[in-house]
Amino acid sequence: MLYQLYETQRAVMSPFAEFASATAKLYSHPLSPFSQGVGSDRVAASFDLLHRLTKEYEKPQFGITGVTVDGVEMAVQEQVAMSKPFCRLLRFKRFADNAKLLEQMKTQPIVLIVAPLSGHHSTLLRDTVRTLLATHKVYITDWVDARMVPLSDGAFRLDDYVTYVQEFIRHIGPEVNVISVCQPTVPVLGAISLLASNGEFTPRTMTMMGGPIDARRSPTAVNNLAMNRSHEWFQHNVIYRVPGNYPGTGRAVYPGFLQHTGFVAMNPDRHASSHWDYFLDLVRGDDSSVDAHRQFYDEYNAVLDMPAEYYLDTIRVVFQDFALVNHNWHVNGQLVKPEDISTTALLTVEGELDDISGAGQTRAAHDLCTGIPSTRQFHYDVEGAGHYGIFSGRRWRDLVYPQIREFILSHQTPASTAATKRKLVSVKA
Repeated sequence: MLYQLYETQRAVMSPFAEFASATAKLYSHPLSPFSQGVGSDRVAASFDLLHRLTKEYEKPQFGITGVTVDGVEMAVQEQVAMSKPFCRLLRFKRFADNAKLLEQMKTQPIVLIVAPLSGHHSTLLRDTVRTLLATHKVYITDWVDARMVPLSDGAFRLDDYVTYVQEFIRHIGPEVNVISVCQPTVPVLGAISLLASNGEFTPRTMTMMGGPIDARRSPTAVNNLAMNRSHEWFQHNVIYRVPGNYPGTGRAVYPGFLQHTGFVAMNPDRHASSHWDYFLDLVRGDDSSVDAHRQFYDEYNAVLDMPAEYYLDTIRVVFQDFALVNHNWHVNGQLVKPEDISTTALLTVEGELDDISGAGQTRAAHDLCTGIPSTRQFHYDVEGAGHYGIFSGRRWRDLVYPQIREFILSHQTPASTAATKRKLVSVKA
């Protein structure tokens, strides 16, 4: 019933959002007589802010059409490499007329970025993709909004997530390097563990960034909510059926609008301050700050519905049973054994100020992957970085990316180069 009420409210507010947008333009356009009056700038700013607070936010586009490689600007085309009911595997194909550069790019490492299925769209990792494209061939998982998936396509569980990751790795091939950001660190470790246990090839490297491998370590507010509520509480309080105006009508989901409410509730003062600053920037005519605010919230406010089965499985397996670190997680009936991984190099990355995945949660992967030699295990702490800072923004580009680039490059052959060993901090499990 709550989902239907939300849809009704959204339909009712839509005309007001359009009215606010039109009024903001009426009082700000230089050719409008209304923009010449006293206080017109504040009126325009007020209605612009009202528009953004009431409008519907659709899934953003990656919008990556070009990248600079060795000082040469080249075109980038977004391609669908594989399509599944709940996920598309995207490839960002680079094109250039320079034959020498093309030969060089053929030797660059292949990276599969496994984006989180935890509320936001994979475009949240736009900066991650754009930065890696300068030195890598890049693929990314693009998860589908569950409300857009018909019931006839069946359920989607955490086991299916693991299976998807395995299929993507097999599709790309043995030269792949996997980077998992936040939530997917657990299913990615599960997928690679099962590949190793079954005698299949495993990725050259796996980089795990800010994820809850062991959510018991330095628990955050997010962890505490998942750990302190019963499994039944989540079933009865956050799971709803998709209403009839979507292809996935009748599917049980954790709705995006509920997730967004939770995101905002974590830092309400920060968001209120950000919107007030946006209003002042509009009045002052600070276009660069206005654009930065819009770009951030266009992404932040665009959320998707998660399949209920997958969400509830994640709560139970990762945050309540701690099945992976307790060595009793079974996927499709098979025990997940990270100790079977032996040829894949491991890098874990954590942000000093991460309030989503606490200190040590990602680093715990080293305690599980005992089959990987200590000379192929590394950890990097990012000073001053919060959760988003480890994969987006200045710290990602200046601090984290160089570490990942050198780590991947040094493990394209079995032996690590001495130069990279000096740059990376080795961690013994």
